[in-house]
Amino acid sequence: MTKAVEFYFDVGSPAAYLAWTQLPKIVQEAHSEIEYRPMLLGGVFQATGNRSPMEVPAKGQYMQDDLQRFARRYGVPFRHNPHFPINTLALMRMVLGLQLREPERMVPFVDAVLRAIWVDGANLNDPSVVTRVLQQAGFEPEKLLALANDPAIKDDLKAATQEAVARGVFGAPTFFVGGEMFWGQDRLDFVKEALQ
Repeated sequence: MTKAVEFYFDVGSPAAYLAWTQLPKIVQEAHSEIEYRPMLLGGVFQATGNRSPMEVPAKGQYMQDDLQRFARRYGVPFRHNPHFPINTLALMRMVLGLQLREPERMVPFVDAVLRAIWVDGANLNDPSVVTRVLQQAGFEPEKLLALANDPAIKDDLKAATQEAVARGVFGAPTFFVGGEMFWGQDRLDFVKEALQ
């Protein structure tokens, strides 16, 4: 039976972006697969009493430097978004909506959004910028907005976030291989070992 890695993520997390760039290679080498688990990081923080490391000045500066180090190690572009934090509620509803209704379009959508936030430094708090980013990536913003406003999708994202918290998730990215949980993109070596 093929092992899978469950990947809990929110596009507003720079560490989730870095993990997103590395996981496909890891699972390919392990002859495994990724089970994407979109969640709302803000909801996780609220439920667990956690908060972004960027809210702690000394830790935030360290994290920015550390994320740059990992980006260099991975050979991927990265820059801290000057508009951070990004309110990802609508974006994560779109992610989950696509996963449920048009699963083949979810990964390209997340790719486009992550690139906009963590490479281009786009202000995805601005609806007009979101519209432009989605159009450039070949999506119809009106359809995705309708998805984000669909009451069923809203409920599904709440449920997905509650499920994450119930499993012990307190931040992003979080991975599960079997019953074992790993938190942070800097734990990908352990994910790799667990898959082998």
